Amino acid sequence: MNSNIKKTIDNNEEFQSIVYELISNETVQQMKKYRQHCDTSCFDHCYMAAYYCYLICKKYNLDYISATRAAMLHDLFLYDWRVRQPDRKGLHAFTHGKTACENACKLFDLSKKEQDIIKKHMWPVTISFPRSIEGFILTFVDKYCAVSESVDIFKSKIFRKKAFRYAYTKHKD
Repeated sequence: MNSNIKKTIDNNEEFQSIVYELISNETVQQMKKYRQHCDTSCFDHCYMAAYYCYLICKKYNLDYISATRAAMLHDLFLYDWRVRQPDRKGLHAFTHGKTACENACKLFDLSKKEQDIIKKHMWPVTISFPRSIEGFILTFVDKYCAVSESVDIFKSKIFRKKAFRYAYTKHKD
């Protein structure tokens, strides 16, 4: 996560007051152990998605508290999804929303709306539509964050290559 963005998020007192209980939890902290997209941890991915949901929902006078809380917990599945899980039935993309919701409900008192947002955040991969506009916002924010995290790592790898470094240096005439 970009240090300037992290500083901005960390200094937003209202956002921090919404997620504090969640990010202080030991189990939620375990999300830092699992990679989500490329080099981004599951925790950082959810933290960023939560912040974007907070900003969008607040701007449009929606239920930004529920959206923020659900976004912070939407990938609370606590396993490496790249490694086949013999005890898991179904593909990760189709099942992790339900798993994340079950895990989150064991730790926190979630509203029906928050549960629905978490369970259905993988729409349209899964066929179940979110019941709220906040749920749709998380589905799109989640995809945006995933693409952004992946593009950032690929760009950094490309620009580390020697040929590209020379292509962008200025030559004296």
